[in-house]
Amino acid sequence: MRILFMGTPEFAVASLRRLAEDGYEICGVFTQPDKPKNRGMKLTFSPVKEYALTRGFSVFQPLKMRDGTALELVRELAPELIVVAAYGKILPQEILDVPKYGSINVHSSLLPRYRGAAPINWAILNGETETGVSIMYMAQALDAGDVIRAVKTPIDPDENAQELTARLAELGAQALCETIGELAAGTAARTPQDEARQTYAPMLSRELSPIDWGRGSLAIHNQVRGLIPWPCATAELEGKTFKIFRTAAGNAASAAPGTILSAGKAGIEVACGDGRSLYLTELQAEGGKRMSAADYLRGHPIKV
Repeated sequence: MRILFMGTPEFAVASLRRLAEDGYEICGVFTQPDKPKNRGMKLTFSPVKEYALTRGFSVFQPLKMRDGTALELVRELAPELIVVAAYGKILPQEILDVPKYGSINVHSSLLPRYRGAAPINWAILNGETETGVSIMYMAQALDAGDVIRAVKTPIDPDENAQELTARLAELGAQALCETIGELAAGTAARTPQDEARQTYAPMLSRELSPIDWGRGSLAIHNQVRGLIPWPCATAELEGKTFKIFRTAAGNAASAAPGTILSAGKAGIEVACGDGRSLYLTELQAEGGKRMSAADYLRGHPIKV
């Protein structure tokens, strides 16, 4: 089958790699335009572009999808199927309708739950114990197309968003290739989404970072896990702002929320609003390196 792939971040690379390894003809790869990064503002390739170039695939980076240029390009490429995985652009219906087998999307949630830009993060932030991937037909409404296949997986209580993303990328790649086989055979399912059950997963922002110690210890633990690798949860300790990368369950605590109860090999123990404490076990001080809390404390004692 002749496939046009559209994707941008690391999550999408797993699907493109699997399509290539399974021998599908990749007629082109669409990805977001190169963006300036870091202090030097050097233009950097997306992870999908980096991988596509190693395989010799033709890479296209249209700035707009609705001015007719992208549509003409898609028609010239003549794909039998368009596969989208975290591309980051909304496709007009004229493009979706070009391929013989339609256009399908790899989405990292169990639709209709967590439509939108950050489904993995919000599943963790909200304390979900299960998530998955959905392969769906694309529609004009955001992530609202009919579902072809959904695969579930549990979320480990200590798994962060970056770790879960890597797992779901591989799960999605496997489900994608199984789905394409069904499309070719004419046996693919088509299940409309239940609009009454839909929830939204908006883009993340730094406003989500500051930890409110008045919240429960589990909610804060989920905040830390859900905001990895960006924007990261942050906490003020002795007047300094720290990024918090890992936490661990603590003990019963009667002190006021935000009180530092202990600081040692186990980490920095802080009282939370539910009468429990939470250990900060991995952190990064302003201008410093990411390290274990125990290592930080060796050179920077914190008053209990």
